[in-house]
Amino acid sequence: MGIVDAFDCTTEEILKPSCITGRIDGFPETVIATFNQKSVDVLLKLCEAEVASSMYAGDEIPVYKTCYKGKLMAFFLSWLGGPATVGLLEEIVAKGGRKILLFGSCGSLESSITDGHVLVPTAAYRDEGTSYHYAPAEAGDFIEVKTAGRMLEMLSELKVPAICGKTWTTDGLYRETRKNMELRKQDGCIAVDMECASVMAMASFRNVEAYQFLYTEDNLDCAEWEPRLLGNLPDSFRERYVRIALEVALRI
Repeated sequence: MGIVDAFDCTTEEILKPSCITGRIDGFPETVIATFNQKSVDVLLKLCEAEVASSMYAGDEIPVYKTCYKGKLMAFFLSWLGGPATVGLLEEIVAKGGRKILLFGSCGSLESSITDGHVLVPTAAYRDEGTSYHYAPAEAGDFIEVKTAGRMLEMLSELKVPAICGKTWTTDGLYRETRKNMELRKQDGCIAVDMECASVMAMASFRNVEAYQFLYTEDNLDCAEWEPRLLGNLPDSFRERYVRIALEVALRI
């Protein structure tokens, strides 16, 4: 038995999110998750917020509550990778979250995609382990992003140029080999990330809505890896993505 055979819908979980946390009165249904502390700092600068709850994953993770243009919403800093992100989102759902928006960076698999371009994933290749606990292998190699169409509509309303396409979700950050990249490109992937397949499988299993947009930082489609904006994202770019996230969260 391997990881692809891990899905079990016949028996209950032993450790449930409700063992760790529970529903919080007044907890926002709409929750933003991002992956960079600087993005959280921008959110705190733009919004009056208070700590609504906390989570623990080796360190305390505050979950902030704010009211943006009359809508109650929450936001927090997620850890990188499918297992950590899904574990935290399970607790967010247990607290009362029902509509999740994630935004963060990705690597480009097409050199023609400009630095910092907004990308909407339509499906995610399952090169990770978490999704196999939430969706059977028979569901296919890709997890569909059911909210992609609505995300594109919202970005169009906001006049945000965006491209859409499949993404390659991997646990092996330093094992993105050239052969595997070419195979994923043949499958139609235009980006690589570390959370999409895991999150979308969990959202479908738990019957909650999950939305995601990415922005390109580094580039893998080259003779030598190009860091481009990775580690050097301009503050103006970061604030733009945060403002996009707030406006999208307002609409979901």
